[in-house]
Amino acid sequence: MHKDEIDCLRTIEWKDLLSLNRLEILNELSISLPWLVGSWVAASYEQYLIALICSFMFFLTGLRQVHNAYHYALGISRRLTEWVMFGLSILMLGSMHAIQINHLRHHRYCMEEEDIEAMSARLPGWQAVLIGPFFPLRLHLKAIEVGSRRQRSWILAELVANVAWVGLVFGVLEVKWLEYHVLAMAAGQCLTAFFAVWTVHHDCEAEKLKARTIRGRFKALLTYNMFFHVEHHLFPAVPTCKLDILARRLDRMAPDLVAKKVF
Repeated sequence: MHKDEIDCLRTIEWKDLLSLNRLEILNELSISLPWLVGSWVAASYEQYLIALICSFMFFLTGLRQVHNAYHYALGISRRLTEWVMFGLSILMLGSMHAIQINHLRHHRYCMEEEDIEAMSARLPGWQAVLIGPFFPLRLHLKAIEVGSRRQRSWILAELVANVAWVGLVFGVLEVKWLEYHVLAMAAGQCLTAFFAVWTVHHDCEAEKLKARTIRGRFKALLTYNMFFHVEHHLFPAVPTCKLDILARRLDRMAPDLVAKKVF
């Protein structure tokens, strides 16, 4: 990135986007709930196509929540944010504190060898899908390796809670719609390497900013602002709900920085 481009980015206002009002905080904390309930209700009536659509949207909105949580951008205290990650770890399977460690390293080492999160972005799309089942395992092992004692405590607690949850669902309750949910979330975790990483970073190694973005209100609405990824890498502290505003400011000041689109 050239000096004039860096100077241009420094003039973009963004700190006013950091704060969330009470309604925005409530929305961020509950944004995945309707999709979760919808998937459970549909699965309980064995309407699995509808359930899968709702589960996909729950996973997308859940990713938005934990993504904001990774950067403590939910508008709540850090302590409460840790518990939000804990709760979503159970609902989405896995340790969100482990993913947080790798995600913050992703910002530090974007697309470099140390960036484990971006491993799928350096592959063709079909290979990014195939490595999906190994992706969460690799992230968890790396997080345990590099995490602090406090972070490893959270990871252990979340993994133990996951084992207890899965055992309860399949070994005690034996409720079909809960069993469906666990299996759907397992599938979601296996597809994150493609949908959450490859889509926003593939073929970007030679770019000024190694990420893609979107434009258009409908696309932003459809994806819950999750694909404004250039904007997120430039200003990671900005909550996802404000990234569309940031995108408009970026277009006015540095339109050439967002040449590559997700779709």
